Amino acid sequence: MSSDIQKTIKDEMKVAMKARAKERLGVIRLIQSEFKRIEVDERIELDDARVLAVLDKMVKQRRDSVKQYEDAGRQELADQETFEIGIIGEFLPKALSDDEISALIDDALGQVEATGMQAMGQVMAILKPQLQGRADIGKVSGLVKSKLV
Repeated sequence: MSSDIQKTIKDEMKVAMKARAKERLGVIRLIQSEFKRIEVDERIELDDARVLAVLDKMVKQRRDSVKQYEDAGRQELADQETFEIGIIGEFLPKALSDDEISALIDDALGQVEATGMQAMGQVMAILKPQLQGRADIGKVSGLVKSKLV
């Protein structure tokens, strides 16, 4: 296993089993099954960067679901998704503050030769690996657009 994060998740699964934490164990098993699905489908072994990308995607999907459930008046389902976000979030790095994100954007803008909206792709290519799992990429994309205009 090449991913330290995967090892941590596997260790947490054992802890949850011993503690008989059924709900927590269920979420950790969801995470593990997603990793296994990708490894089997793509015939690869996940590294930490890919693990973070998968966890980040899982959190984003659940945030979307929470909004849809709340709009539909299904609070119990929204609460379950929120619980899952909390567990998955434990394995993601500490979120960056708005000031840290802004500094990274400014640094990336300084590295790029292009100006205006043509620089968007280059700037996001620089930022994405630095922000994976630590910030909402969609929100960052909006901030970059506002600085490029």
